[in-house]
Amino acid sequence: MQVWVDADACPVAIREILFRAAERREIALTLVANQPIRTPASRFINSVQVAAGFDVADNEIVRRCAPGDLVITSDIPLAAEVLDKGAHALNPRGERYSPETIRDRLNMRDFMETLRASGIQTGGPPAMSKGDRQAFANSLDRFLTRHARPG
Repeated sequence: MQVWVDADACPVAIREILFRAAERREIALTLVANQPIRTPASRFINSVQVAAGFDVADNEIVRRCAPGDLVITSDIPLAAEVLDKGAHALNPRGERYSPETIRDRLNMRDFMETLRASGIQTGGPPAMSKGDRQAFANSLDRFLTRHARPG
């Protein structure tokens, strides 16, 4: 199993949690972004820089992920694509995407995008809180306990 991170939009605090988990669990962690991402020196952690452009990092994650892998992303269309490939997806607030709920989430995302396109201010998500970071750490730990094999 490998953990893939949609790193362009991943909060630094979440990356730090992922770095510690990769070391502790000895799990491969790859951050994919269209800009350089600093990672600690580790045999378990690396980064891949892709060209700038719409969905380039997302497409690279979809291309590389395999069934059973975990993808960390707040991008709902990316989550849908990796779920279709048999991978798992978790957002930076600790919410797991599932095949049963991803279509509803895509529909809501599209609806909100339509509202924004028509000029309605929908606001964005609230700032990441300490509780959100803890929820992510707990969800990640539960997932890794169930699914990960060291090395």
